[in-house]
Amino acid sequence: MTVYGIGNPLIDFLCYADDNDLECLSLHKGTMLLVDEERRSGILNRIKDKNKNISCGGSCPNTMVTLKMLGIDTTLAGGVGYDEYGEMYRSRLREAGVKDETRTYHAATGTSIILLTPDRERTMNTFLGANRLFDEPEVNEDSIRNASLFYFTGYMWDTESQKRAVRKALEIAKEHNIKVAFDLADPFAVGRYRSDFMELLKNHCDIVLANSEEARFLSNNYDAYECCRSMGRLCQIAIVKDGKNGSYVSNQGKITRIPLYGTTKPVDTTGAGDTYAAGFLYGYMKGYSPEDSGRIASFLAGEIITVMGAQFTKEKAKELSEEIKRLFSSSHS
Repeated sequence: MTVYGIGNPLIDFLCYADDNDLECLSLHKGTMLLVDEERRSGILNRIKDKNKNISCGGSCPNTMVTLKMLGIDTTLAGGVGYDEYGEMYRSRLREAGVKDETRTYHAATGTSIILLTPDRERTMNTFLGANRLFDEPEVNEDSIRNASLFYFTGYMWDTESQKRAVRKALEIAKEHNIKVAFDLADPFAVGRYRSDFMELLKNHCDIVLANSEEARFLSNNYDAYECCRSMGRLCQIAIVKDGKNGSYVSNQGKITRIPLYGTTKPVDTTGAGDTYAAGFLYGYMKGYSPEDSGRIASFLAGEIITVMGAQFTKEKAKELSEEIKRLFSSSHS
């Protein structure tokens, strides 16, 4: 069992900020904004005197790392630079045991400045850097053909090169009957590429994941349950995460509400959606029902928001893997 993912390896700069910081920087709370080098420098200048936690991140990479730590083999494709952050990232993949199919370019490694406000919402400012250079020729056909599932996110649609790479991977997956999972990833991405995303769900995807705002942009409906119903008409399994209300899983049109696990007062929501995706795919790959896979996902998301950062330690992941077996063994066929 292997999951092949194409994503954006990013170095995360996590920093506490307040609403005044966001206002001064003209940032919309809780979203991801693509920035150029000049804009990145301006944000870094604003937070230069604040404490920053530097770690390896990126949406798809977070999911691949968490899956591997839970015991599912994963491969990550993407772009990094010939710089200290590129080496830092590849070292992290080696440490986690993720198969590294990143390509190294003469460009800066991508970064994401994550501003964490007192309400624990995170606002991301992403500089793609070397990721913009990852293109169709870098896609390893053998890796996809030998995988059980291909995973990607809506962030890939922000560059034509990455879009081409994903399209090629989708063609290979279709030819070899490889399952496909797609996380919409960001409401503004859905707003920009709604027609493309609808086509992807209809013609290429077996599983789609979204939060309530992303689902609203896609389905033009404020009700998370109804959004899940609409998305469930487009592919076999649809998941809508609805914050403190839990989540909904549509499996062949049948919708199940998944309760929220863990605290309602998170320490840091960075990576909660990525961890939910990892939990769902873990359950799916291990043969759990989509409903129990949703419960596993909710459980893991509830755990990641109790700590700073978007990835578990190896020790914590092992502990959680054992807890999943204990909690869900009776329903696992």
